[in-house]
Amino acid sequence: MNSRLLVVLLLVFAAGVVFSQTAEEILRRVDNNEVFTTIEYEGEMIIEHQGRRYVKLMKAWARGSADSFIEFTNPEDRGTKYLKRGGRLYMYSPDNEGVMLISGHMLKESMMGSDFSYEDAINNDTLSSRYTPVLSGSETINGREAWVLDLTARGRSESYPKRKLWVDRETGDVLRYELFALSGAKLKEYNMIRIETLAGRRFPVEVEVRDLLRRDSKTTMVMRNVILDRPIPDSIFSQRNLER
Repeated sequence: MNSRLLVVLLLVFAAGVVFSQTAEEILRRVDNNEVFTTIEYEGEMIIEHQGRRYVKLMKAWARGSADSFIEFTNPEDRGTKYLKRGGRLYMYSPDNEGVMLISGHMLKESMMGSDFSYEDAINNDTLSSRYTPVLSGSETINGREAWVLDLTARGRSESYPKRKLWVDRETGDVLRYELFALSGAKLKEYNMIRIETLAGRRFPVEVEVRDLLRRDSKTTMVMRNVILDRPIPDSIFSQRNLER
């Protein structure tokens, strides 16, 4: 083997190794920005579906991937609450003054008529722990140079076995992502509208999502007064808080 061919082969091999490592590093950077220890915020969910527009307001708290609490405050839904505790999701409705367990296939249903499913709304697990990333290229999106990551689920329990992310090469912001079924059919599209620097990280505070299984539908989620990584009392994530 001549020396020139040997150098070329070594460079190709080295590039492949770096390529693989870079995909994992990019995904870890995304996790470091977006996965929180705790979060508190006031939210506005703007739902546009088949020519009609609905605005829902909420207050929310979450701790890790195990605990979360959401209370809706707009007049039509005031008093509706969701509690995730110990891996279970409960809903309290003031209309019937009862608590309902949301489980199984119900977790995939629309939350409050939005393009978010219940699973979408309460999930805070790292993508690195759930998906294997491959760096498939680089594209310009919204005027920004972005890495393109293709993710494949490590386990069979994922609602979205495949994901595609566009990650800003400079900031590490996720500019867009798409969610796919195992068959390759696209299920949802997310576009980041606004990202702020909070607690030393780049954190998405406004996002638009489209559920492609719903005709003429999109939901914009806006988060305000966001507080990250401040201790939250256990009483917030209690059955008593859900029912009072």
